[in-house]
Amino acid sequence: MRIPRIYHPETLPASGIIMLSEEAANHVGRVMRMQVGQEVLLFDGSNAEFPAIISNASKKSVEVDIQERRENSVESPLDIHLGQVISRGEKMEFTIQKSVELGVNTITPLISERCGVKLNADRFDKKLQQWQKIAISACEQCGRNRVPEIRPIMKLEDWCSEPYDGLKLNLHPRASYSINTLPAPVSKVRLLIGPEGGLSAEEISMTETYQFDEILLGPRVLRTETAAMTAITALQVRFGDLG
Repeated sequence: MRIPRIYHPETLPASGIIMLSEEAANHVGRVMRMQVGQEVLLFDGSNAEFPAIISNASKKSVEVDIQERRENSVESPLDIHLGQVISRGEKMEFTIQKSVELGVNTITPLISERCGVKLNADRFDKKLQQWQKIAISACEQCGRNRVPEIRPIMKLEDWCSEPYDGLKLNLHPRASYSINTLPAPVSKVRLLIGPEGGLSAEEISMTETYQFDEILLGPRVLRTETAAMTAITALQVRFGDLG
């Protein structure tokens, strides 16, 4: 049986007894119903993992005894920053979950002209917290020990105008070049994925102003969540650690 991986939001010691965070304790004690003596594998975002044994457990708290600190990086050599125009409901959650599994380092939710999601500031804050939890859960599942950052929501042009020293890509169905034709090597990519209705002509022109290269994935029009997964996978195959 696979040892459960649990994220701890504070820096962990190399050994010793600690109390799990409230959220982690609830997951271990109430959801998984783990008992004293069972093993867990903790990580704190430092790119290491910490084998531990449950030493005390109740409905409200869980205490574990950390055995050691073990360096274990499964991070891709390709640094991908995904700029995703916010999609409706579960589509955005799916995009965040799967992009984390595929090795994306940073995700910035974007607002564009045709973005179909309209939320006030409070709702956006709650969404950010929810999306960050999804990223953490994806790390627990896929074995990553470094948690990708979900940045605050930005307007499309503000994100495009940020200084960046890597390759900047925008998917476009009429582009002349594909990911396979990009020159190697590439170590950093800022990838823009538009909304379900696509970017407007003005927005496409704006991305060109900020030196985004247009690329084509194939002859078929893909949904926004499919486009993100396909592009990330293709980039990881070409420049990262897939394949």
